[in-house]
Amino acid sequence: MCGITGFLSKQAYSKNKLSEIINKMTATLVHRGPDDGDTWWNVKDSIGLGHRRLAILDLSPLGRQPMTSQNGRYTVVYNGEIYNYQEIRTDLEKRGYKFSTNCDTEVLLEAFSEWGLDSLKRFIGMFAFGLWDSKDKKLYLARDRLGIKPLYYGWSSQDHAFLFGSELKALCAYPGFKNPIDLEALGIFFRHNYIPAPFSIYQNIHKVIPGQVIILGKQDLDQKKVSKKIYWSALDAWQKGLNAPLTGSAEENLDLFENTLLDAIRLRLITDVPLGAFLSGGIDSSTVVALMQSVNNRAVRTFSVGFKEAEYNEAPFARQVANHLGTDHTELYVTAQDALNLVPRLPGIWDEPFADSSQIPTLLISKLTRDFVTVALSGDGGDELFWGYPRYEKTLEIWNLLKKFPSCLKSAAFLALNILPNTLLDPIGDLFHPIFAKYGLKGPLSRASKRIQELLNTYDFALFYGWANSHFQPFGPICKGQDRVAPVFEKIEHNNVPQRELMSILDILTYLPDDILTKVDRASMAVALEARVPILDHRVVELSFRLPASLKFRNGQGKWILRQILYKYVPRELVDRPKKGFGIPLDQWLRGPLKEWASELLRPDRLRREGYLFPEKVDRLWQEHISGKCNHQYILWNILMFQAWLEKWGK
Repeated sequence: MCGITGFLSKQAYSKNKLSEIINKMTATLVHRGPDDGDTWWNVKDSIGLGHRRLAILDLSPLGRQPMTSQNGRYTVVYNGEIYNYQEIRTDLEKRGYKFSTNCDTEVLLEAFSEWGLDSLKRFIGMFAFGLWDSKDKKLYLARDRLGIKPLYYGWSSQDHAFLFGSELKALCAYPGFKNPIDLEALGIFFRHNYIPAPFSIYQNIHKVIPGQVIILGKQDLDQKKVSKKIYWSALDAWQKGLNAPLTGSAEENLDLFENTLLDAIRLRLITDVPLGAFLSGGIDSSTVVALMQSVNNRAVRTFSVGFKEAEYNEAPFARQVANHLGTDHTELYVTAQDALNLVPRLPGIWDEPFADSSQIPTLLISKLTRDFVTVALSGDGGDELFWGYPRYEKTLEIWNLLKKFPSCLKSAAFLALNILPNTLLDPIGDLFHPIFAKYGLKGPLSRASKRIQELLNTYDFALFYGWANSHFQPFGPICKGQDRVAPVFEKIEHNNVPQRELMSILDILTYLPDDILTKVDRASMAVALEARVPILDHRVVELSFRLPASLKFRNGQGKWILRQILYKYVPRELVDRPKKGFGIPLDQWLRGPLKEWASELLRPDRLRREGYLFPEKVDRLWQEHISGKCNHQYILWNILMFQAWLEKWGK
């Protein structure tokens, strides 16, 4: 696991200047690779590549990057793991290739030499890499199928150089980088608490989308033109799965799935450094740990974090599962102050606005785990693939309720909410309070009216799901960017697709890579910990798309098939409980220990001077929250994370 960066410029640089630039960019990623680092450049082509190494396989200096292929044509900087590299290596050896290392980087290079871009289809793993073809003068950027590893790219507004890197801070280190904030991306951020690919916070800087290759020829620099190729698409795999469902019995399908998941876990146990697992005590992480322990000769190292606030504390559940499975378990109880001490570091770790507040406990569990091991398996992906989120059922409830009303009545209600004064709306809302409360619409009707209008005005279920699960802004848009949800909710084709299936694939395309996996990558790599995600092995994902709905959702519960596997190893009573988010008491902290910090970031004169947010709306949200009148924690955390980011990176 590593950090990568590079640039390709039409401007001629001296050897010393090339070295200076690429070393400066690479130095920003030391946290991702503290074990080693090196750079490579070519004066003739004005290209530089940089790498920071977290040594996982072949710990010797032979595994250093940038690495050049045997034929001298390709040079790569690579972040991630190709878990089946030994199998690919054997195939290449039969074709005459010889290897001098025992690392997957060399296998990646020689596979590319043999098969070109088709080599990507052979890889099982998580990866992002930049590869320079010195013969054809082309730069290739590729990202793994599910988006486990990050990769940014784009153009410097200063001199039109092409830049790429694992994190935005590497691009920001390029001389004169001054790309403006992308207001469209900012508007989407305030809806979702993350910025979805291909957007980034900066204009002309993008994320490589999962399963995509970006190709830039040296001759295309003037036109700022790249080619894009998709070698794997979650959407295509999902559609193929729906068209080719498994036809075996439930028992046969269960065995097939368990064996596939077990193989994914076995591959992820290959390492030359200490390995463990995150364990929350929930279905996903418990299943991964149970299967890990079943193929290990000694106790698996497991880790959990606990809070003193009972409603946020899952540590006792994790401990019970660990005791039953016989793992070597370590837990850390953290105080509010432990968590609060991390807040100033957040904009440096997530160097793009990111506002999933579970980033704090994720960082804490990563830090604890890194004290003992270098690699940790995670259970991420189970909720998205197997319909585990409670919001799926809540969204369906609201959708089905609204469907009962004719269009003319919904249009009239929309108009009334728009024009009636609060003095009339609030008494009407009092009459229907039990109904509104059931569907999560709390407070006076005048406060919830804009949320209701959003839902009344949406007739497509995919778009409805996007709006219904976005962050509500009760006084209207708070930033000067367009108020919209991620484009995929507007564009996805879904004729006759079951609604739970549709919500699942929408999360796999957006929330999973851009929130969950971004959170885990930045938190784990901030402390030089490699997080591996076996449930997101693409073979497991493709198989999940073929499973009958009854194996995912049954008797009002999601993740049925994972539960059946887990019940073989752990008694039901230890794991069957309502799902908890990996959360923190954010609403209380904003009124207490975080109040002074937040107040400074939200000062109206400051917002007015910066010019991105509407000060009056933000101040109203803040005053209502600290007075206890309303709980605006989610939208306020979005605002605060943007403001903290702007303070560090916007100057």
